[in-house]
Amino acid sequence: MATRAFSRSKSSFFSSVLLQNLKTTPIKTTPLLLNSTIPELEIKSCRPISGFRLYHDGRPRGPLWRGKKLIGKEALFVISGLKRFKDNEEKLGKFVKTHVLRLLKMDMIAVLTELERQEEVALAIKVFNVIRRQDWYKPDVYLYKDLIIALARSKKMEDVMLLWDIMKKEDLFPDSQTYTEVIRGFLNSGCPADAMNIYEDMKQSPDPPEELPFRILLKGLLPHPLLRNRVKQDFEELFPEQHVYDPPEEIFGMRG
Repeated sequence: MATRAFSRSKSSFFSSVLLQNLKTTPIKTTPLLLNSTIPELEIKSCRPISGFRLYHDGRPRGPLWRGKKLIGKEALFVISGLKRFKDNEEKLGKFVKTHVLRLLKMDMIAVLTELERQEEVALAIKVFNVIRRQDWYKPDVYLYKDLIIALARSKKMEDVMLLWDIMKKEDLFPDSQTYTEVIRGFLNSGCPADAMNIYEDMKQSPDPPEELPFRILLKGLLPHPLLRNRVKQDFEELFPEQHVYDPPEEIFGMRG
Protein backbone atom coordinates (compact mmCIF):
# COMPACT_ATOMS: atom_id res chain seq x y z
CA MET A 1 0.00 0.00 0.00
CA ALA A 2 2.81 2.35 0.93
CA THR A 3 4.53 1.58 -2.35
CA ARG A 4 1.41 2.40 -4.42
CA ALA A 5 0.90 5.66 -2.53
CA PHE A 6 4.50 6.62 -3.17
CA SER A 7 4.13 5.85 -6.93
CA ARG A 8 1.03 8.02 -7.17
CA SER A 9 2.67 10.92 -5.37
CA LYS A 10 5.79 10.58 -7.52
CA SER A 11 3.83 10.62 -10.78
CA SER A 12 1.73 13.60 -9.62
CA PHE A 13 4.94 15.45 -8.69
CA PHE A 14 6.47 14.95 -12.18
CA SER A 15 3.17 15.92 -13.84
CA SER A 16 3.05 19.21 -11.96
CA VAL A 17 6.67 19.96 -12.92
CA LEU A 18 5.93 19.24 -16.59
CA LEU A 19 2.88 21.52 -16.55
CA GLN A 20 4.93 24.32 -14.99
CA ASN A 21 7.55 23.97 -17.74
CA LEU A 22 4.88 24.03 -20.42
CA LYS A 23 3.41 27.23 -19.00
CA THR A 24 6.67 29.04 -18.53
CA THR A 25 8.64 27.88 -21.56
CA PRO A 26 7.29 29.32 -24.84
CA ILE A 27 7.31 27.11 -27.89
CA LYS A 28 9.90 28.36 -30.36
CA THR A 29 8.70 28.45 -33.96
CA THR A 30 10.86 28.13 -36.99
CA PRO A 31 10.27 31.00 -39.45
CA LEU A 32 11.26 28.84 -42.39
CA LEU A 33 8.42 26.41 -41.76
CA LEU A 34 5.88 29.17 -41.25
CA ASN A 35 6.83 31.01 -44.41
CA SER A 36 7.15 27.95 -46.60
CA THR A 37 4.22 26.46 -48.47
CA ILE A 38 3.85 22.76 -48.84
CA PRO A 39 2.88 21.87 -52.41
CA GLU A 40 -0.28 19.90 -52.87
CA LEU A 41 0.06 16.28 -53.76
CA GLU A 42 -0.45 15.78 -57.48
CA ILE A 43 -1.17 12.51 -59.23
CA LYS A 44 1.22 12.26 -62.14
CA SER A 45 2.04 9.62 -64.66
CA CYS A 46 5.55 8.48 -63.82
CA ARG A 47 7.80 5.50 -63.98
CA PRO A 48 6.75 2.68 -61.67
CA ILE A 49 8.56 2.44 -58.36
CA SER A 50 10.86 -0.54 -58.12
CA GLY A 51 8.92 -3.54 -56.93
CA PHE A 52 5.50 -2.03 -57.69
CA ARG A 53 3.37 -2.19 -60.85
CA LEU A 54 1.15 0.66 -61.97
CA TYR A 55 -2.47 -0.22 -62.64
CA HIS A 56 -3.61 -0.25 -66.28
CA ASP A 57 -5.72 2.86 -66.90
CA GLY A 58 -7.77 1.37 -69.72
CA ARG A 59 -6.09 3.25 -72.58
CA PRO A 60 -4.75 1.39 -75.62
CA ARG A 61 -1.03 0.75 -75.63
CA GLY A 62 1.52 0.91 -78.43
CA PRO A 63 2.46 3.33 -81.24
CA LEU A 64 -1.16 3.91 -82.23
CA TRP A 65 -1.87 5.70 -78.97
CA ARG A 66 1.37 7.58 -78.35
CA GLY A 67 0.85 11.25 -79.07
CA LYS A 68 -2.78 10.64 -80.07
CA LYS A 69 -4.64 10.99 -76.80
CA LEU A 70 -7.45 12.95 -78.44
CA ILE A 71 -8.52 10.07 -80.67
CA GLY A 72 -11.77 8.59 -79.40
CA LYS A 73 -12.24 4.95 -78.53
CA GLU A 74 -14.57 4.43 -81.48
CA ALA A 75 -11.97 5.84 -83.90
CA LEU A 76 -9.23 3.68 -82.38
CA PHE A 77 -11.42 0.60 -82.78
CA VAL A 78 -12.06 1.46 -86.44
CA ILE A 79 -8.35 1.98 -87.18
CA SER A 80 -7.53 -1.39 -85.62
CA GLY A 81 -10.32 -3.10 -87.59
CA LEU A 82 -9.33 -1.55 -90.91
CA LYS A 83 -5.76 -2.74 -90.47
CA ARG A 84 -6.94 -6.20 -89.45
CA PHE A 85 -9.05 -6.66 -92.59
CA LYS A 86 -6.93 -4.74 -95.10
CA ASP A 87 -5.88 -7.94 -96.91
CA ASN A 88 -9.44 -9.22 -97.21
CA GLU A 89 -11.47 -6.99 -99.53
CA GLU A 90 -14.81 -8.60 -98.68
CA LYS A 91 -14.41 -8.28 -94.90
CA LEU A 92 -12.93 -4.82 -95.30
CA GLY A 93 -15.96 -3.66 -97.29
CA LYS A 94 -18.35 -4.98 -94.65
CA PHE A 95 -16.34 -3.35 -91.87
CA VAL A 96 -16.46 0.00 -93.68
CA LYS A 97 -20.27 -0.23 -93.98
CA THR A 98 -20.88 -1.35 -90.41
CA HIS A 99 -18.34 0.81 -88.57
CA VAL A 100 -16.66 3.54 -90.63
CA LEU A 101 -19.97 4.93 -91.90
CA ARG A 102 -21.24 5.17 -88.31
CA LEU A 103 -18.42 7.48 -87.19
CA LEU A 104 -19.03 11.11 -86.38
CA LYS A 105 -17.34 13.74 -88.54
CA MET A 106 -14.37 14.44 -86.26
CA ASP A 107 -13.78 10.75 -85.57
CA MET A 108 -13.77 10.00 -89.30
CA ILE A 109 -11.22 12.74 -89.94
CA ALA A 110 -9.14 11.51 -86.99
CA VAL A 111 -9.11 8.00 -88.52
CA LEU A 112 -7.93 9.44 -91.85
CA THR A 113 -5.17 11.48 -90.21
CA GLU A 114 -3.91 8.57 -88.13
CA LEU A 115 -3.83 6.21 -91.11
CA GLU A 116 -1.78 8.79 -93.02
CA ARG A 117 0.61 9.08 -90.08
CA GLN A 118 1.06 5.31 -90.00
CA GLU A 119 1.60 5.28 -93.80
CA GLU A 120 -1.43 3.03 -94.30
CA VAL A 121 -2.13 4.98 -97.49
CA ALA A 122 -4.39 2.40 -99.19
CA LEU A 123 -6.70 2.44 -96.17
CA ALA A 124 -6.45 6.23 -96.00
CA ILE A 125 -7.74 6.48 -99.58
CA LYS A 126 -10.74 4.29 -98.69
CA VAL A 127 -11.60 6.47 -95.71
CA PHE A 128 -11.10 9.62 -97.78
CA ASN A 129 -13.56 8.34 -100.39
CA VAL A 130 -16.07 7.66 -97.60
CA ILE A 131 -15.60 11.21 -96.31
CA ARG A 132 -16.24 12.71 -99.75
CA ARG A 133 -19.63 10.96 -99.87
CA GLN A 134 -20.84 12.40 -96.57
CA ASP A 135 -23.51 15.10 -96.47
CA TRP A 136 -21.32 17.34 -94.36
CA TYR A 137 -18.34 17.15 -96.72
CA LYS A 138 -17.08 20.36 -98.28
CA PRO A 139 -13.95 20.51 -100.48
CA ASP A 140 -11.01 21.08 -98.16
CA VAL A 141 -7.51 21.63 -99.53
CA TYR A 142 -5.92 20.40 -96.28
CA LEU A 143 -7.59 16.98 -96.50
CA TYR A 144 -6.16 16.63 -100.00
CA LYS A 145 -2.79 18.03 -99.03
CA ASP A 146 -2.13 15.62 -96.17
CA LEU A 147 -3.19 12.59 -98.20
CA ILE A 148 -1.20 13.63 -101.28
CA ILE A 149 1.93 14.15 -99.17
CA ALA A 150 1.47 10.76 -97.48
CA LEU A 151 1.08 9.09 -100.89
CA ALA A 152 4.09 10.89 -102.35
CA ARG A 153 6.29 9.84 -99.44
CA SER A 154 5.17 6.25 -100.01
CA LYS A 155 5.98 6.62 -103.75
CA LYS A 156 2.35 5.97 -104.75
CA MET A 157 2.61 8.49 -107.57
CA GLU A 158 -0.25 7.14 -109.70
CA ASP A 159 -2.59 7.61 -106.75
CA VAL A 160 -1.08 11.07 -106.22
CA MET A 161 -2.01 12.15 -109.72
CA LEU A 162 -5.53 10.72 -109.48
CA LEU A 163 -6.05 12.71 -106.29
CA TRP A 164 -4.36 15.73 -107.86
CA ASP A 165 -6.89 15.75 -110.73
CA ILE A 166 -9.86 15.38 -108.35
CA MET A 167 -8.54 18.26 -106.27
CA LYS A 168 -8.28 20.50 -109.33
CA LYS A 169 -11.85 19.62 -110.34
CA GLU A 170 -13.03 20.82 -106.94
CA ASP A 171 -11.26 24.17 -107.57
CA LEU A 172 -8.61 23.51 -104.95
CA PHE A 173 -4.96 24.33 -105.54
CA PRO A 174 -1.82 22.94 -103.88
CA ASP A 175 0.51 25.05 -101.79
CA SER A 176 4.31 25.15 -101.95
CA GLN A 177 4.75 22.24 -99.53
CA THR A 178 2.48 20.02 -101.62
CA TYR A 179 4.37 20.90 -104.80
CA THR A 180 7.66 20.20 -103.02
CA GLU A 181 6.63 16.73 -101.80
CA VAL A 182 5.13 15.69 -105.13
CA ILE A 183 8.23 16.85 -107.03
CA ARG A 184 10.40 14.99 -104.53
CA GLY A 185 8.20 11.91 -104.87
CA PHE A 186 8.58 11.81 -108.66
CA LEU A 187 12.33 12.34 -108.42
CA ASN A 188 12.67 9.55 -105.84
CA SER A 189 10.61 7.29 -108.12
CA GLY A 190 12.94 7.97 -111.04
CA CYS A 191 10.44 10.07 -113.03
CA PRO A 192 12.15 13.43 -113.73
CA ALA A 193 9.80 14.24 -116.62
CA ASP A 194 6.77 13.99 -114.33
CA ALA A 195 8.59 16.13 -111.76
CA MET A 196 9.07 18.76 -114.46
CA ASN A 197 5.36 18.64 -115.31
CA ILE A 198 4.53 19.42 -111.68
CA TYR A 199 7.15 22.16 -111.77
CA GLU A 200 5.51 23.77 -114.80
CA ASP A 201 2.17 23.57 -113.01
CA MET A 202 3.74 25.24 -109.97
CA LYS A 203 4.97 28.13 -112.10
CA GLN A 204 1.35 28.91 -112.99
CA SER A 205 0.29 29.00 -109.32
CA PRO A 206 -1.06 32.35 -108.07
CA ASP A 207 0.95 31.94 -104.87
CA PRO A 208 4.40 33.54 -104.77
CA PRO A 209 7.22 31.05 -105.46
CA GLU A 210 9.35 29.63 -102.67
CA GLU A 211 12.94 28.42 -102.80
CA LEU A 212 12.54 24.88 -101.46
CA PRO A 213 10.84 23.19 -104.46
CA PHE A 214 13.43 24.78 -106.76
CA ARG A 215 16.30 23.48 -104.67
CA ILE A 216 14.75 20.00 -104.52
CA LEU A 217 14.58 19.99 -108.31
CA LEU A 218 18.07 21.38 -108.75
CA LYS A 219 19.46 18.59 -106.60
CA GLY A 220 17.31 15.83 -108.11
CA LEU A 221 18.04 16.84 -111.69
CA LEU A 222 21.82 16.57 -111.40
CA PRO A 223 21.84 13.53 -113.74
CA HIS A 224 19.74 15.55 -116.24
CA PRO A 225 21.73 18.72 -117.02
CA LEU A 226 19.39 20.07 -119.73
CA LEU A 227 16.35 19.97 -117.45
CA ARG A 228 18.38 21.29 -114.56
CA ASN A 229 19.61 24.29 -116.54
CA ARG A 230 16.00 25.28 -117.26
CA VAL A 231 15.16 25.21 -113.56
CA LYS A 232 18.38 26.99 -112.66
CA GLN A 233 17.65 29.81 -115.08
CA ASP A 234 14.18 30.32 -113.60
CA PHE A 235 15.60 30.18 -110.08
CA GLU A 236 18.21 32.87 -110.77
CA GLU A 237 15.54 35.15 -112.26
CA LEU A 238 13.18 34.71 -109.31
CA PHE A 239 15.83 34.71 -106.57
CA PRO A 240 18.72 36.84 -107.92
CA GLU A 241 20.36 37.14 -104.50
CA GLN A 242 20.55 33.37 -103.94
CA HIS A 243 23.42 31.23 -105.13
CA VAL A 244 23.14 27.89 -106.93
CA TYR A 245 25.94 25.37 -106.44
CA ASP A 246 26.89 23.48 -109.56
CA PRO A 247 28.78 20.20 -109.95
CA PRO A 248 31.38 19.24 -108.95
CA GLU A 249 30.96 21.58 -105.95
CA GLU A 250 27.53 20.28 -105.00
CA ILE A 251 28.49 16.63 -105.30
CA PHE A 252 32.06 16.53 -104.05
CA GLY A 253 32.39 19.77 -102.08
CA MET A 254 35.27 20.83 -104.35
CA ARG A 255 36.01 24.26 -105.73
CA GLY A 256 36.13 24.48 -109.52
